Amino acid sequence: MSLARPSRTRKPARKSPKTPKTAKTELGPGTGHRTDLLETMLRIRRFEERCVELYSATKIRGFVHLYIGEEAVAVGVNEALTPEDAVVSTYRDHGHALARGITAEAVMAEMYGRATGCSGGRGGSMHLFDASRRFYGGNAIVAGGLPLAAGLALADRMRGQHRVTCCFFGDGAFAEGEFHETANLAALWNLPLLFVCENNLYAMGTALERHQAQTDLTMRATSYGMVAWSVDGMDVEAVERAQAEHEDGVRRRWATRDDRAVKVDGALLTRSRGRVPPATPRRV
Repeated sequence: MSLARPSRTRKPARKSPKTPKTAKTELGPGTGHRTDLLETMLRIRRFEERCVELYSATKIRGFVHLYIGEEAVAVGVNEALTPEDAVVSTYRDHGHALARGITAEAVMAEMYGRATGCSGGRGGSMHLFDASRRFYGGNAIVAGGLPLAAGLALADRMRGQHRVTCCFFGDGAFAEGEFHETANLAALWNLPLLFVCENNLYAMGTALERHQAQTDLTMRATSYGMVAWSVDGMDVEAVERAQAEHEDGVRRRWATRDDRAVKVDGALLTRSRGRVPPATPRRV
């Protein structure tokens, strides 16, 4: 009696149809641009995840403040900027620097304190800097970059250079005197300055309603004569559209060559957690 298993005739495996090379075009118009936005956001996320590993292994020393979860704001805002515009960042500046075009190698070298870093190894995580890209640094002081941004905008205005200065800051900066002083002077002197508040609903570890009596931050901006938008900072395309509209307004006022027509704008971008902010502008 034979114990050998009876032979079975196997059917040839069905080959899956090849995906046509033009498949990307089926996703609709703007797919290439959306892919670029996603690629930049993923680059920032992977960079930050690597920073976590290196910091935990004590390879990176000092302080490290990650940008995880806010990638859409940096990428969306930067897409509406030109290379001639200036950017001023916060101590959470890795994402802003990468979105601005500073290479990951230069940023990581700076994290290690090496001479090949974008700040020559002297700045570290919170003080990334690259004048060639008009990226005027992170700043370790809450709201410390706001007066610097006003100075850059004033210099451009006095020189007649039609540039825009974009300043990032967090919701905690609204409680600092630098915000109120800068907003007042920017409106008083009609500076081409865009305020971008990354409101993640927490100033470090303090919830917004525990450190701000007025939680509608657009009210703070409009009190200084700004046009203020509240945008879902988790939507990169919404951020890009809002930023582009603000910048177009500033540039159109520059084109009039009338100093009185140059009005300061303010873009307030919020990272929504369970509640979507209003998408319409609030005006004075």
